[in-house]
Amino acid sequence: MFTPLSRRLGIALGMVALISATGFSRTSTAQVPSLDQWTIHDEDRAQPAVVDPGPARDPLPPPSDALVLFDGTDLSPWEKPNGEAPGWKVENEYMEVTRGTGAIQTKEGFGDVQLHVEWASPNSGQGQNSGNSGIFLMGIYEVQVLNSNGNKTYPDGQAASVYGQYPPLVNASRPAGQWQTYDIIFHRPRFDGSGKVTHPARVTVLHNGVLVQDNVALTGPTGHHARPPYKAHADTLPLQLQEHNEPVRYRNIWVRPLPEAN
Repeated sequence: MFTPLSRRLGIALGMVALISATGFSRTSTAQVPSLDQWTIHDEDRAQPAVVDPGPARDPLPPPSDALVLFDGTDLSPWEKPNGEAPGWKVENEYMEVTRGTGAIQTKEGFGDVQLHVEWASPNSGQGQNSGNSGIFLMGIYEVQVLNSNGNKTYPDGQAASVYGQYPPLVNASRPAGQWQTYDIIFHRPRFDGSGKVTHPARVTVLHNGVLVQDNVALTGPTGHHARPPYKAHADTLPLQLQEHNEPVRYRNIWVRPLPEAN
């Protein structure tokens, strides 16, 4: 059951709104990908400092203008990428990845958004095999989901990383099994008439109320051991949740489409 809005989360969402208002004009100098300095998934790269975000809280009601994508009851807004019904299970007000059933995506497409997602990873395996999943904005640009509390992996692949591009500024992960929150501001890339990118995609992420991605400019689509170049695509595409053989749980997912930035 939803609890009254807390002052702590109110402050965090206020930060999201303030960061969102900066649009394309600001990038954190602390989060340049350093393409020449670090190889992709370099395990010798310094690990982000650990920050205790405080205890998990019960879900909070979404804003009045939000589109609820999962309220704990059913997966009617979701489907498989091939259009079939999703194979993930729903119980106890959460959905859980079912191994071997594949990713799920929204039936509706989105561009610029504010996205709220709550998730919990199991305490199983090590490195990339510990509670792995991912949130793919437009089905292309991934914010990593992983058990990163006491679980070492390459920094640009831990929880709240922009996978393969930007480690989080800090590691704000709660222990495995506890609920985590992502509040994401995403601005899609812009392309000219010839398909050339004129403005890269940008993303801001608060992990458990802590700023971990500060309006970073994405180098292109998500890749594994690769940084693929941009390719022109539609202005709106589905949001996707990844199936990566781990029973990751999700709850309280909502989105607010944002006005198109100039």
